[in-house]
This record gives sequence, structure tokens and C-alpha cells, in this order.
Amino acid sequence: MGTISEEAMGYESEAKINNISELEFIQTSAEVKEEKDAEFPYKYFEIEGLRYKIPKSVLQNLKAILEENKDLKKFKVKKTGEGMDTRYTVIPLT
Repeated sequence: MGTISEEAMGYESEAKINNISELEFIQTSAEVKEEKDAEFPYKYFEIEGLRYKIPKSVLQNLKAILEENKDLKKFKVKKTGEGMDTRYTVIPLT
């Protein structure tokens, strides 16, 4: 056992979540999973063992795009802002 400051400095989150906007593209066929045991439950998908959180606004925007283009296979997500001002733009690719 150490001090609280030593514990804090050595702390690493068990579930590392990456931002969906870090990817060059996302396949619409990616399998969605749900983390229900987190303080704030979220949906995500995995690529090579890494989790990428899917913000609700991305799902909402993607739904509107898929209603017009059911054959969409790939899309990209652009992130702007920080914290409470974060906005995501879904960009259809192919």
C-alpha cells in the first residue's frame, strides 16, 4: 500500500475507450456492443481489441444518412470542439 498520490499517479482505466473520430473510416457492418456496467453506459465497437465509443449523435446522424442511402458501406466521423461543446459530423464515404 502506498499514498493516495502514488495510487493516483499509477492509475490506469481498465476500459480504455478511443474516439470514433480517430479512425480513417468505419464499416457500417461493424458489430455494436454495449457497456452496461459503466457509470455512464455506452455503445461501442472493437477493432483489433480496441474499443471505440459510438456517441448517440453519430447514431442519429448515421440513421438519417442510411434512410437516404441504404447501401452505404463506409463512413467517417469528424469531431469538433471539446467537452460539452463536442460535435460530431458523419461523412458518408461509399
